[in-house]
Amino acid sequence: MAFASFDSQRASAPMSDINMVPLIDVMLVLLVIFIVTAPLLTHAVKLELPRASAQVNQAKAEKIEFGIDAAGGLFWNGESVTREEANARFAAAGQQTTQPEIHLRADQAVPYRFVARTLADASRAGLAKVGFISEPELP
Repeated sequence: MAFASFDSQRASAPMSDINMVPLIDVMLVLLVIFIVTAPLLTHAVKLELPRASAQVNQAKAEKIEFGIDAAGGLFWNGESVTREEANARFAAAGQQTTQPEIHLRADQAVPYRFVARTLADASRAGLAKVGFISEPELP
């Protein structure tokens, strides 16, 4: 911080430096005020709530293993079914209170139209929980 200059031409010019000491003092005072008042702002009412033990009733969702082989054959939990039988079973499963999960296992050589048709049938029956099962890739 310069208070004087040896340059005679700029001797009458006003000082252009900012005095930072008052700014730092104000910031330190504000910091102390916030440190002191912050714990006072977090007030809580101390309550002793009653304790009760209850178990949550969780209905286990049924799991349906639905398979499609390379030739387009449909399998419901390992049992061979036709498309009409699968639609009837999808409709019955869609009427249940807890919707079952459908685990769709399709052969990698099956045309996609069989998978899309199965997904559409399940969706029409009101089933929304569909998971695709695949084999892990070997290194």
